[in-house]
Amino acid sequence: MSSQGRFKKDKEIIADYEAQVKEIRTQLVEQFKCLEQQSESRLQLLQDLQEFFRRKAEIELEYSRSLEKLAERFSSKIRSSREHQFKKDQHLLSPVNCWYLVLTQTRRESRDHATLNDIFMNNVIVRLSQISEDVIRLFKKSKEIGLQMHEELLKVTNELYTVMKTYHMYHAESISAESKLKEAEKQEEKQFNKSGDISVNLLRHEDRPQRRSSVKKIEKMKEKRQAKYSENKLKCTKARNDYLLNLAATNAAVSKYYIHDVSDLIDCCDLGFHASLARTFRTYLSAEYNLETSRHEGLDIIENAVDNLDARSDKHTIMDMCNQVFCPPLKFEFQPHMGDEVCQVSAQQPVQTELLMRYHQLQSRLATLKIENEEVRKTLDATMQTLQDMLTVEDFDVSDAFQHSRSTESVKSAASETYMSKINIAKRRANQQETEMFYFTKFKEYLNGSNLITKLQAKHDLLKQTLGEGERAECGTTRPPCLPPKPQKMRRPRPLSVYNHKLFNGNMETFIKDSGQAIPLVVESCIRYINLYGLQQQGIFRVPGSQVEVNDIKNSFERGEDPLADDQNERDINSVAGVLKLYFRGLENPLFPKERFQDLISTIKIENPSERVHQIQQIIITLPRAVIVVMRYLFAFLNHLSQYSDENMMDPYNLAICFGPTLMHIPDGQDPVSCQAHVNEVIKTIIINHEGIFPSHRELEGPVYEKCMTGGEEYCDSPHSEPGTIDEVDHDNGTEPHTSDDEVEQIEAIAKFDYIGRSPRELSFKKGASLLLYHRASEDWWEGRHNGVDGLIPHQYIVVQDMDDAFSDSLSQKADSEASSGPLLDDKASSKNDIQSPTDHIVDYGFGGVMGRVRLRSDGAAIPRRRSGGGHPQPAPRDGSWHRHSSSSSGLP
Repeated sequence: MSSQGRFKKDKEIIADYEAQVKEIRTQLVEQFKCLEQQSESRLQLLQDLQEFFRRKAEIELEYSRSLEKLAERFSSKIRSSREHQFKKDQHLLSPVNCWYLVLTQTRRESRDHATLNDIFMNNVIVRLSQISEDVIRLFKKSKEIGLQMHEELLKVTNELYTVMKTYHMYHAESISAESKLKEAEKQEEKQFNKSGDISVNLLRHEDRPQRRSSVKKIEKMKEKRQAKYSENKLKCTKARNDYLLNLAATNAAVSKYYIHDVSDLIDCCDLGFHASLARTFRTYLSAEYNLETSRHEGLDIIENAVDNLDARSDKHTIMDMCNQVFCPPLKFEFQPHMGDEVCQVSAQQPVQTELLMRYHQLQSRLATLKIENEEVRKTLDATMQTLQDMLTVEDFDVSDAFQHSRSTESVKSAASETYMSKINIAKRRANQQETEMFYFTKFKEYLNGSNLITKLQAKHDLLKQTLGEGERAECGTTRPPCLPPKPQKMRRPRPLSVYNHKLFNGNMETFIKDSGQAIPLVVESCIRYINLYGLQQQGIFRVPGSQVEVNDIKNSFERGEDPLADDQNERDINSVAGVLKLYFRGLENPLFPKERFQDLISTIKIENPSERVHQIQQIIITLPRAVIVVMRYLFAFLNHLSQYSDENMMDPYNLAICFGPTLMHIPDGQDPVSCQAHVNEVIKTIIINHEGIFPSHRELEGPVYEKCMTGGEEYCDSPHSEPGTIDEVDHDNGTEPHTSDDEVEQIEAIAKFDYIGRSPRELSFKKGASLLLYHRASEDWWEGRHNGVDGLIPHQYIVVQDMDDAFSDSLSQKADSEASSGPLLDDKASSKNDIQSPTDHIVDYGFGGVMGRVRLRSDGAAIPRRRSGGGHPQPAPRDGSWHRHSSSSSGLP
């Protein structure tokens, strides 16, 4: 296929995708228009009702003629209104039906007067005004949640577009490599035929070596192109897998939104409207029944209409009337690129192990999310029931006002002592609004959780199906698409230069210039390792690794070795991530110079995102070229890592919290507490918009991060690198001094949650309490002191203070702020908080390294990932048997 045809095919695929996304965008906009129109219609309805009852109270002293004029006035108003056609279409809606029946009944009204006048003025109109306020407030809150849901849908579609483009790019490279391989095979065949035609005897003796050299060159070129083809084929397979997984997640998210979320959103808009309106009409009905029994027939009709006020029925009516807006769109289909026949996730080696590990991680994550979301749902149901109890209280009976004198004074006295007194109204309104706020908070949390579960469940089910088919293929029942074998080639060693500068705790620019490494070995190797084995690792860069393994990896890099070069080694992902953070944290000059700190922080004041990105770009381009190359490589990797936040729980905000103190040191004299939030926001902005901030490869030569790595890439080379040797590293400077037992005799910790001891040996404490730790008794327990009492302290309920780790400091500050702020947090804080209660179902990891009287990080080290053999990581037992085993083995209760 020609390049022009391929470009046309890519363009058609993208055009189809954009058309489908555009249709969804149009639907989302129209949905809000429809809901807003419905809200405006209700407000107009309530406004008409208020004006109606006000006018009716004023003319109630007049006889039936005045009431008949009033009814005719509003009937003509409806007929002459611009929205008459819309109201005519809505005649089946229960609130509008009640309104029409009230107008009909009004023509029959001719009774007195003072009592009814006072009830209308001090009861009915107040209720209608409150309902109008409720409609506006509820629609505004529902719209905020709806906009967030729309942004989430558009974000999912944008991510799908990104992975689709990545898949197209790698598939095109695979096709190109295949064509070059075929060309090499043809040259080899041509050379072979040419050699056969010429007799060996006719060749001169001096021409034979030259011909053999030509044959060898062709064979070498073929082998090289064969390896390149295999590598590109594997990259294409990985990109296709990501595309298919994102495709399934996108379709699931879109389907859930249209089938469930839209209905729930309409329910939020209707929250209490029908119940409150029913109470208002029942107040009116009670007054009318006591005023005149002769009107029972007409009032019975209105009562029947009020009884039929049904939010569910009205919701279905609205959705049926606007079915083109609310119907789910077509599912996204897999778009094969350039005739690609593989349309399913490939689960054979070498990606089978990676998919299996990802499947187990998804399974564990889903179990935790479902438990958490179920608890949120129960809270949501209980809150809804409380709201329903508030909104359906029977406060509409005003028969007491008609039992005695019909004088105005008597009525006012009775009304002041009833449920509608000002004191009771203010109290009930405050309770209702507080409950509503809590309900919307939980509703938003439930929607976010269910959306995440839907996407992860779609990926989980697809992986389960794929892995099941892969197992059946091994038994001969099915045969899914095969992957090319991994090329057996040796990693080309990084060119070395003679240099005398330290890698860790040194000057990065000097190191790059002296070593010839465009990307320092430790940065490239750690990022490559995480790309291959840790993109889905939960809490990566947040959960600390084993300090022993971190030091081991660090010392290997200091000696000029690459401990992560062997694909078969089994390093802990969290330890590798810790080495990467340790390198940047210990640089003599931070990656972002302190001289530009104020300039970068000042960009936070810019509200427009595009202008902020442009300003950051202008600051970045003033830095040395070598530093920009490293920044571009690092932030491209962090952006890629954040794309897996559904599985690894590390979105750009969480990554910025981890890397903010590491990359941007706060200068002396600045307030660390106030500056840290700004630093995190700058890092978050750069992670999200790294493509718009850093120059492209054409503008600035140097290594560029690749999303799909196969484990066989060659090292990034500087164009100025030259082979050489590495001087011996001073191990005294490259390693940290050991800490004596006396220095770590007592370690400070802060309680993350309340805990009640289950035995005399276990200490009880409150959230935010300060604790002293003596040493680690087991994987799950510490021995320590609280309030002068010694005993056992559970590890998952505390945050260990580690002044050597900047992130531990931030966790401590966070725990202190949580303890002082109380249980009620704002939405942003609760959504960004990554400290979970140990009572929730969380997959626990074992602790690596040495237990005992040593300083540890705030969490235990993760279990090393097993990528070879038949074993898979096992989650912690859900029934607490792990704790019992640890306790029994350590002599604990």
